[in-house]
Amino acid sequence: MRKLQGPVIFVVLIGFVSLFSDMVYEGARGVTGPFLESLKANAFVVGLFAGLGEFIGYGLRLFSGIWADKTKKYWSFVFTGYALNLLSVPLMALAGYWQIAVVLMMMERLGKAIRTTSRDALMAAASANMGRGWAFGLHEALDQIGATLGPLIMMAVLYFSNNHYPAAFTWTLIPAIIALTLLWVSKSKEPPKPTHGTKYRFEKISDLFRHKPFILYLIGAALLAAGFVDFPLIAFHLKHQNLTSDSLIPALYALAMIVDAAAALWLGRLYDKKGIWALQISTALALLFPLWVFSSSLIGVILGMVLWGIGMGAQESILRAALANMAPEGKTASVYGIFNTVYGLAWLAGSALMGFLYNIHPQGLIIFSIAAQALAWVTFVFLRKKEKNESRS
Repeated sequence: MRKLQGPVIFVVLIGFVSLFSDMVYEGARGVTGPFLESLKANAFVVGLFAGLGEFIGYGLRLFSGIWADKTKKYWSFVFTGYALNLLSVPLMALAGYWQIAVVLMMMERLGKAIRTTSRDALMAAASANMGRGWAFGLHEALDQIGATLGPLIMMAVLYFSNNHYPAAFTWTLIPAIIALTLLWVSKSKEPPKPTHGTKYRFEKISDLFRHKPFILYLIGAALLAAGFVDFPLIAFHLKHQNLTSDSLIPALYALAMIVDAAAALWLGRLYDKKGIWALQISTALALLFPLWVFSSSLIGVILGMVLWGIGMGAQESILRAALANMAPEGKTASVYGIFNTVYGLAWLAGSALMGFLYNIHPQGLIIFSIAAQALAWVTFVFLRKKEKNESRS
């Protein structure tokens, strides 16, 4: 028990780092659109740089992961990334022109790209002997608490400051400093890296692409990402169909984040006991959420958001835990980089297609979303069978 004390403390501290970090950038994300509009930016600028920011946030993880594994300076990547990620947001209080604001937005996403793969690699090493599903599930739960509190506090600051955006961005300096302080403390609690905590014994990254379970895993994750509707499109539908008031839309998102946090803890524990079967369960539970979130009933939308939250909780916990169990020793950050690149591209392609389908006929979007998730479920079934066969041989 004493042996696990260091890793547990480390995982919990990193979870609280994410909680306060999410208060910063998730709090800002909900207001950057109207903030840019107040600085005289047009809709094209907002859409272009929002998309570019997401591309930077996912696409560059491949390079940061490979570089981190090559240099072994994981903490350098973590501290540099978090500093960029967190301090760019309060600096937006000083942005008097939209051109400055979008540069800071890109810096925030760049910071996330730099630090995420190294942070996840450190977490994977720390949780090798304590249950990776539980560790990543706990991390996601704390993360989503911050993602819920951040926008709510931002709304309160804007309300009491009469929509004064510099004041709203300035307050984010407080959780940013707390997060960076906790990050510094967590470094002192970093446990010794295990000699080998991964499930498979591979020499090189290239060996993974000849390994069928990993290929099946990537295909399943890509299908899941492509078919999972992003919340902005759901919010657009709610507004477009006048299904609820504008003020209730963020409340629906907050509900989904609460479900996400609870589901991540439950599914993480389930993964530690049952493996990939937990991913099959979560995919099946979330499968029909598009039928409900794109319905004409508010009760149906609420049910759909609960199912959507379960799906998100699984993607942010089980997918990351399972990936750590497949990574070659010393190459975990690189594997996370590869995964995030594939996952991000699939999410982008799926989101673009579903936005196009919504404009033509919403039913087409629903069919595509359910079909992609169903194919992901089938892929995870094959993956589980393949892993069982390999364990017997």
